[in-house]
Amino acid sequence: MEFAFYFAAGVAVMSTLRVVSSSNPVHALLYLIISLLAVSMVFFSLGAPFAGALEIIVYAGAIMVLFVFVVMMLNLGPAAVEQERNWLTPGIWFGPALLSALLLAQLLYTLFAAPSGALIGETTVDAKTVGISLFGPYLLAVELASMLLLAALVAAYHLGRHEAKDATP
Repeated sequence: MEFAFYFAAGVAVMSTLRVVSSSNPVHALLYLIISLLAVSMVFFSLGAPFAGALEIIVYAGAIMVLFVFVVMMLNLGPAAVEQERNWLTPGIWFGPALLSALLLAQLLYTLFAAPSGALIGETTVDAKTVGISLFGPYLLAVELASMLLLAALVAAYHLGRHEAKDATP
C-alpha cells in the first residue's frame, strides 16, 4: 500500500500543479477533478474508505456540479460557447484521461489484488468516528464552513441575476 499512497500523492501533486499553471479555466477544472480523485485514493490507501468516498461524492461530485451551475448561471453568451468548443478538443482530454486511468488501475489493484493486511494505517476509520469528530469538538468549524458555503451560493446567485446586469449604467 505504500506504493499506492506515493503514486496517488504524485498524481495529486502533478494535477494540482497543472490546475495552478493552466491559463484555461476549463483545463484547470479537468485537472482539479483528477486532483480530487487522487486525494481520495490517498484516503483509501491510508485506511479511511469513508473519507475517500466522501471526497469523491462531495468534492469531485457536488462541488464540480456547483461550479458548472455557476458558469451556466452567469450566461456568458454564444461567443463563450464557441470558445469553449474550441478549448475542448479531443487532445485536451488526453492528460486527464491518462491520469484517471492510472488512478482507476490503482483503485482496482487496491480493492481486489492487494494483500488484506497491506494498509498503511493500522485502523480503519469508519463513518461513526468521522461523525463523532465532525459534530463533537469540531462542531463550530463545521457550522462556520456551512455558513461560508451558503454565503458563496447567495453571492453567485446575485452575480448571475439578469436584473443586476441590466441595472448597471
